[in-house]
Amino acid sequence: MSEHALQDATEPEAEPGAGSSSATDAPLPVDVALQGGGAHGAFAWGVLDRLLEEQRLRIDGISGTSAGAMNAAVLASGFAAGGADGARQALTDFWRRVSEGALLSPLKRGPLDVLLGRWTLDNSPAFLALDLASRLFSPYDLNPVGLNPLRDILLESIDFEHLAASRVKVFITATCVRTGRPRIFRNADATTDALLASACLPQMFQAVEIEGEAYWDGGYSGNPTISPLVRECSADDTILVQINPVERPGTPRAARDILSRVNEISFNAPLLKELRMIALLRQVADPGHTEGALWGQMRMHRIASERMVELGYSSKLNAEWAFLIMLRDEGRRAASEFLERHGDDLGKRPSLDIDYLLEGI
Repeated sequence: MSEHALQDATEPEAEPGAGSSSATDAPLPVDVALQGGGAHGAFAWGVLDRLLEEQRLRIDGISGTSAGAMNAAVLASGFAAGGADGARQALTDFWRRVSEGALLSPLKRGPLDVLLGRWTLDNSPAFLALDLASRLFSPYDLNPVGLNPLRDILLESIDFEHLAASRVKVFITATCVRTGRPRIFRNADATTDALLASACLPQMFQAVEIEGEAYWDGGYSGNPTISPLVRECSADDTILVQINPVERPGTPRAARDILSRVNEISFNAPLLKELRMIALLRQVADPGHTEGALWGQMRMHRIASERMVELGYSSKLNAEWAFLIMLRDEGRRAASEFLERHGDDLGKRPSLDIDYLLEGI
């Protein structure tokens, strides 16, 4: 990434004791913002798995889109049933079911890709056929009854009564097809349909209807949405788990690479716009005003990995268990690195510089 990509902040040290915690203090509340990205959501699984091990931290709220929304709901449901250990096990069980559900899928890596250790599906005949078909036909043509294999997996993985009662606040974003605006589903209304709507890519699935409105993937309007974490949660620290690279080196030239980059830019745009708004509000907000104080107190952090930049679009449809485990382990590694480098920043100061987003506007 370039020096202008979302980067670590270099703010002055806080005064001794400011925002600090000791072993006898209550755990520090933090919020987590999870991007969507299909199978790449297993990276966020690893991050959450590592954060749940930290007894000095308490996850207060999670905002998620697509796979991020599913991670959020599974975690909150598992936490309500069995605390941090229950949440970790629930996430493991969910991703195991995702992999098992794809065992009979024709979307597999080719022998050469397996031999070379590449996770891409670019050379898979099934993926190439699906890619072409999605440009010629709609899901209403190819899947007229609207089947979605994730529905049964979600029903097996989430206790929605536990989710509704969980102390971990959940915010799931879907995009209203009619208005193009985001809708945020919270714990009590985070149904299976809401989760499927948040992950509904219109080229692959029929729009999900909820209360008479049709919804598509939440990434078009918020990936993820930060505002409810600021307005409705008690934490002053928000950790963004970034799956979709903001910047990529070079200019794509192949048709598939161009489309992949267009999708990345499109899905990152709502997040960057919201972070730009947050940076602006932090500069102009009146500390004496309740709303201004909320934005002014928020500290942004980020967990990401250069490994995610190496993965192409097609691998988001790769649900092989070995691939998911690799992503989980990379997520755990990135989270451990973040805690080592910036663990002391939590509760004190932001470690992510978002003010650069105001340059040139």
